[in-house]
Parts: sequence; structure tokens; C-alpha cells
Amino acid sequence: MSEEKELRAIVRIAGTDCDGEQKLPFGLSKIRGVSFSFANALVKVTGLSPDMKVGELTDDDVAKLEGVMKDPQAHGIPAWALNRRADPTTGTTSHLVGSEIDMALRSDLERMRRTSSWKGIRHSLGLKVRGQHTKTTGRTGKTVGVSKKALAEAKEAAAEKK
Repeated sequence: MSEEKELRAIVRIAGTDCDGEQKLPFGLSKIRGVSFSFANALVKVTGLSPDMKVGELTDDDVAKLEGVMKDPQAHGIPAWALNRRADPTTGTTSHLVGSEIDMALRSDLERMRRTSSWKGIRHSLGLKVRGQHTKTTGRTGKTVGVSKKALAEAKEAAAEKK
């Protein structure tokens, strides 16, 4: 009889708990910064089976996946598949995963505010940044508009005066 591998319920990959029941590309795509297509590229580069479940991964496989995530271009993944191309501060192309995304976003917003760019000013004021209409959407605070109940009462009051 063939021995079945023990299936771990939760596997920690790149600081994220992945469900051990899911197939490898789907489980990897739950990691922040890893899309489904990037997960497929990771699986192909590392030589693992896409039909394999995440819970079947050994510690060596997890280390191999994390190594490819840290420097995907060195393992043959093209630059267009990465999520941080031409970083504004360093000019390098990299792939950010997990909390690195939050830190990069925070630094980008801070740089825009510091240089007083249009986007930075809009971010600091809490307004829409990408050219959306703001007359009726994106309102905060008390609702502005017409209440049907108030209109009906005003109509009745006008009818009684006549």
C-alpha cells in the first residue's frame, strides 16, 4: 500500500496562512500581492504540480516558493508579471508581497503629499484622486438630497393653503 502524505490544514507562506485544502495556485493567490497568474508562474518555475494541495508542501518547497517570490526575475519570471515596475525612488523592478505593499503605498502617498502634487493634495484632503465626478458621489457627513416624505408634506401644506 502506498503511504499518503499528511495534509497540513494551514501552511504559512510569506507571512500569510494559506488553506491546506486548496490547490496550489488558488492557495498561493490568497497571499496579498500574488495574483492567480503570478501564482501559476511561481508553480511552473519551482517545478511543483499545480494539482498539488497546499497542505502537501514540504518545508523545502515553501522555502523554494518564498525564494522565488523575493526575486522572481532571477528565476525567469518576466518583468511585466511583477507588481512594482520602475519604483519611483530606486528605479528598480521588484515584486512586493504582504506588508511590503502597505509600506510602499504609504511611502508613495507621503512622497506625493510632500511634493504637493495634485494627487497628493487630493489625498491629503480626502477627496477623489482619479478625476471622478464629486457633485453627487463621494459625499461624507450628513446626507444631502431631497426626501420624498418632505416633498409630500410640502405638497399637502400647499394644497391646504389654497
